[in-house]
Amino acid sequence: MSPLKITTRDAATGPVLEIFGELDYDNATELRELIPTIPLRPGQRLILDLGGMEFCDSSGLSALIAAYHHAQAAQADIALAAVPAHTLRTLRIVGLDQIFPIHPGSAE
Repeated sequence: MSPLKITTRDAATGPVLEIFGELDYDNATELRELIPTIPLRPGQRLILDLGGMEFCDSSGLSALIAAYHHAQAAQADIALAAVPAHTLRTLRIVGLDQIFPIHPGSAE
């Protein structure tokens, strides 16, 4: 079990959240509480870099959806980057790949 670690940085297009460890029932609240504190302006893009994420359950998916709603409320875009294969499979099964643009890395 890997603890959740979230780092933030700014990119030219907007904020980038790098997520490491397990985004699950035990710690998805951490991301859900962080999301509303991320300032977004219309036209920016919030990137969630999932390259270091080892596991994501339904609570983690719910936190990703909360980030989507935060971006929409700010009239900003959102994208997922470096999504691990096991998480990408889950996103496809539940249809979230249809609402989240998915990029190979956070630089794209």
